[in-house]
Amino acid sequence: MPATLDQNASAVRRFNRFYTRQIGTLEEHLYQSKFSLAEVRVLYELAHRPRVAATELGKDLGLDAGYLSRILRKFDHDGLIAKTPSPTDARQTNLTLTAKGRQVFTPLNARSQQSVTALLAALPSLRQTELVRSMESIEKLLGAPREPKAPYLLRLHQPGDMGWVVHRHGVLYSQEYKYDERFEALVAGIVAEFIENFDPKRERCWIAEKDGSIVGSIFLCKKSATVAKLRLLLVEPSTRGLGIGKRLVSECVRFAQQAGYKKIVLWTQSKLSAARHLYEEAGFRLVEKQKHDSWGRKGLVSETWALKL
Repeated sequence: MPATLDQNASAVRRFNRFYTRQIGTLEEHLYQSKFSLAEVRVLYELAHRPRVAATELGKDLGLDAGYLSRILRKFDHDGLIAKTPSPTDARQTNLTLTAKGRQVFTPLNARSQQSVTALLAALPSLRQTELVRSMESIEKLLGAPREPKAPYLLRLHQPGDMGWVVHRHGVLYSQEYKYDERFEALVAGIVAEFIENFDPKRERCWIAEKDGSIVGSIFLCKKSATVAKLRLLLVEPSTRGLGIGKRLVSECVRFAQQAGYKKIVLWTQSKLSAARHLYEEAGFRLVEKQKHDSWGRKGLVSETWALKL
């Protein structure tokens, strides 16, 4: 005979009691810290987003607005978060982790990873796979929204990529902005310096691929111990509109936060409206303008943008 609804409910509750005990969520403070489970979840979301509005955060986490407000007040009092007005909605305030907030979150995240790793390490590889698939089944059956599969992938650079970056910058900027070969030479110098002085702990190049072809790139370079520089954002015209540029910028910001930088700066041109929109959306602010004649063009206006982390 199939189990009744009450019997199934009792089985689910039994599993919940078992699992919460296994992962330690019944402890008043998680991972031997002063933070509750809900507080750690809020810290996690803030650490993995460049910035987010409180209303969006509460909706995504399913937290009561009043409860979330109390958590955020506590974080604000302790100097873990910064608040900035939303550039698109005056009624909203964007939240970001401060440097102190990242310092607090990093060991918590590491302890969480270590805890789950230890749990899995007690199982053979095939049992680990079985466990993960069972968890995926639970998510699916209970209606967890499936993460959309991106029509592209991001990877780190490999031999041959720098030639593509130089070539496509030269071609596209000639076609779209009439820059001459001196702009291509500038790009070649940037990538050569990146490769010759590459610091994998504090620098990155991301390459976007779609259907086996490279369609975009971005670099995060070390300018100083506390300042990083975003460089060479490019997305092929055929793949614009897929969110590749936004994702590339987001990856730069996320990595810069994890690497301990306090600020990201970038240098661009006023006519690059699509790129400027991405920077502004990510929280960068225009800090300087300067007229110049370069790459066979007169009357260009360069812009310096900055993002405090």
